[in-house]
Amino acid sequence: MARGEGGRLVYADLLRVAATLAVVILHLSGGWISEVPVASGAWRVFNVYNGLTRWCVPVFVMLSGMFLLDPKKSLSYRSLFFRQILRIVAALVVWSVVYGLFARFLSGTPLTLSALIQVLRDLVWGRLHYHLWFLPMIVGLYLATPFLRAFVRGASRSDFHFFFLLVFVFAMLLPTLLRIRPSATLSTWTDKLQLELVLGYTGYYVLGYYLKTYTLGRIPELLLYLLGLLGGAATVWGTEWLSLRSGTSDFTLYSYFSPTVCAMSAAVFVLFRYLLGMSDERSRRQQMAGLSAITFGIYLCHDLFIMLLRHFGISTLSFAPAAAVPALSLLVFLCAAVLAWLLSKIPVVGRFIT
Repeated sequence: MARGEGGRLVYADLLRVAATLAVVILHLSGGWISEVPVASGAWRVFNVYNGLTRWCVPVFVMLSGMFLLDPKKSLSYRSLFFRQILRIVAALVVWSVVYGLFARFLSGTPLTLSALIQVLRDLVWGRLHYHLWFLPMIVGLYLATPFLRAFVRGASRSDFHFFFLLVFVFAMLLPTLLRIRPSATLSTWTDKLQLELVLGYTGYYVLGYYLKTYTLGRIPELLLYLLGLLGGAATVWGTEWLSLRSGTSDFTLYSYFSPTVCAMSAAVFVLFRYLLGMSDERSRRQQMAGLSAITFGIYLCHDLFIMLLRHFGISTLSFAPAAAVPALSLLVFLCAAVLAWLLSKIPVVGRFIT
């Protein structure tokens, strides 16, 4: 695997940048899909872009797991709380205030002390700007990290395989099937089992470590690529089929826990690890590492520019959606990258908000 300077995994830097761009595409395509008729030309375009970028969030979780769960790297409780969790909590507070006040500014509401108090009250009650949901989720995974590190330290490869089987069946396959075709009996028994350990994003978190640590054979690798392609196609076509059946947009297969998105996510991760290595040229490695270092900041601030687009009446429906989605996504990504880079240069504070 390609390594950057200082032991950096270059494919991880590249994957982090790609996932961040995918988030921007997802938000721009998904932001207007519910405003057009199901199966219209624009709806189908948005469905393709949105469906094929659903891997971005699972990959972010996998990237965290591949580093924080590695038992070869020391991770004290002090480091976990003050270097990892504190940074996320600080970013959550700051950006919740920024988005709350920015929304009021765009709407023409005066930015008074009472407005700030209301924003803080919303934060306390968990009413977050839509994309900031990721931050408390990742804090939850960080809190469980010491116990998960103990698991991966002692687990055999077959233990991992059994764990992933439980995750796939109880966190992905059965919940998706029950949303498509509800069954009171099956729901009752899955609830009674209470397999919380394999629910949520824990599976992706552990999967990131597994795919970094263990080498796949050529046949499993190719099979994973095939499953990823089928997962992408099933997400797009299945979403259209479900939406036509219900007469309204049905995004069941968009769930980050749908089997189709899981297949895409694992395939994308493996693709970047085995096939999309970077050049060994020093300058290219440094450029990728520099951009990767501000991807968290890009994620945090990119929706400011989407809000500005909406405010000025610019959307992915302003011109041909097939061209509008990538064009506006690139514009938003670049603007967010510049802002994130500038914010990262603020002494002390910069590292906590980007």
